[in-house]
Amino acid sequence: MSSLASLIDDLAAGRVRVVDLTQPLDTDTPVIALPDIFAASPGLSVEEISHYDDAGPGWYWNTLTLGEHTGTHFDAPVHWVTGKDLPNNTTETIPARSLVAPANVIDVSREAAADDDFLLTPSHLRAWEAEHGPIDAGTWVLLRSDWSKRQGDAFLNIGEDGPHTPGPSVACVEALVARDILGFGVETVGTDAGAAGGFEPAFPAHTLFHGTGKYGLASLANLDALPPKGALLIAPPLKIVNGSGSPVRVLALAPA
Repeated sequence: MSSLASLIDDLAAGRVRVVDLTQPLDTDTPVIALPDIFAASPGLSVEEISHYDDAGPGWYWNTLTLGEHTGTHFDAPVHWVTGKDLPNNTTETIPARSLVAPANVIDVSREAAADDDFLLTPSHLRAWEAEHGPIDAGTWVLLRSDWSKRQGDAFLNIGEDGPHTPGPSVACVEALVARDILGFGVETVGTDAGAAGGFEPAFPAHTLFHGTGKYGLASLANLDALPPKGALLIAPPLKIVNGSGSPVRVLALAPA
């Protein structure tokens, strides 16, 4: 039996689970907050076109207005200035093969619960690899913080001195670039830590990952349902011409 036929059989028999890693997208879904000097990305707004009425007696549909990076979303390399000149850097040019890849899930939920500003470091990577095996090239690294369980203001967690959310340190991003990962995913509103604007370089997850052609996933959910290794991530963005990213329904295939 071929591998694909085996997968179909395992799905039918319940030996493989399909895990939804996506937060519901609604008009109150929080979006990243930027200083007032910069243009803001809008959240979702919905305008009804017809709903089985005079405007369309047999159908229901809506007009959606939202930023590309709203809710659970995909970051393409062109999203950041460091990735603007790379080949295949927009959502319609990313090879389809890159949108299905194994996932490494690093659980820092306990550390993030104790410290809103927790940073993942190379030592955390080495400790994880000592227990679970190497982080291979061409795979996703997903940071499980359980941040997706937060609601309202606690999700963005903005204080007078700025946002406070966990993320990777500069050295950690450099270490993952050296491992040639495919991309980095988080449960927070963006792939960088809340304090990353003050790092050197600033916003290293965006600056270094996208500058080396790697992808991002933000506002993920249900990472606690995945094993540290062994899950297959499926994360195709909308095929928007010149798109910097898009909302996405991220799925994972995981052992039952």
